[in-house]
Amino acid sequence: MKILGIESSCDETAAAVVENGRTVLSNIIATSLEEHKLYGGVVPEIASRRHAESISGVVKEALEKADCTIDDIDAIAVTYAPGLIGSLLVGVNFAKGLALATGTPLVPVHHLRGHIASNYISSDIEPPFLCLVVSGGHSHIVAVKDYTDFEVIGKTRDDAAGECFDKTARVLGLPYPGGKPIDDLSQGGDDKKYHLPRTHIEGHPYEMSFSGLKTAVINIVHNAEQKGEELDRASLAASFTAAVSDAL
Repeated sequence: MKILGIESSCDETAAAVVENGRTVLSNIIATSLEEHKLYGGVVPEIASRRHAESISGVVKEALEKADCTIDDIDAIAVTYAPGLIGSLLVGVNFAKGLALATGTPLVPVHHLRGHIASNYISSDIEPPFLCLVVSGGHSHIVAVKDYTDFEVIGKTRDDAAGECFDKTARVLGLPYPGGKPIDDLSQGGDDKKYHLPRTHIEGHPYEMSFSGLKTAVINIVHNAEQKGEELDRASLAASFTAAVSDAL
């Protein structure tokens, strides 16, 4: 079985042809990341426009690289949620139109289930297993009981870990996306120099919260600036990374 997958939930327009759920025959990505870096984060309007410009060519190239035509495709899968609504609409409407025009079955895919299912491509893992899903907009602990049977054990109550990394990177003057720059900076720092909160939610041991951590970092930076004190950026990055890792 060959499935054409289409993904447009954020700033990357992607299409892939996957055989029997495990073998990737092609994987084409067009990204607008460099434009978003100018603003320190994803601008939804720009992302939507770039999806509209790229999606037809990306899907065409994915089919060509897989050495097949749309007639060889048994189903079309598309990310329908969660994500930036304008971006999602481009992918969903393109997939619906293609499915309708060719008589191919259409399969809506939940974004986070897609993250979890990517493990089947990179390993031989089979359910049941426990999965930690940490992305720019989501932080979840999910019990994967079967391929389509999921239970959310815990999740963030506010900001996601990835968003917290991006906002912290911005206040430290680091580029977007913030994960790798913060990690690189933290290598030379003392992760115990700055006391940062580890939020525990009473009665819900697997729930997380990162908004207070983000605010604490911002306050430390602003206080140092206002007092004219030198900020140990490497140690703050290390302390922040340790706080996120401890929570997860």
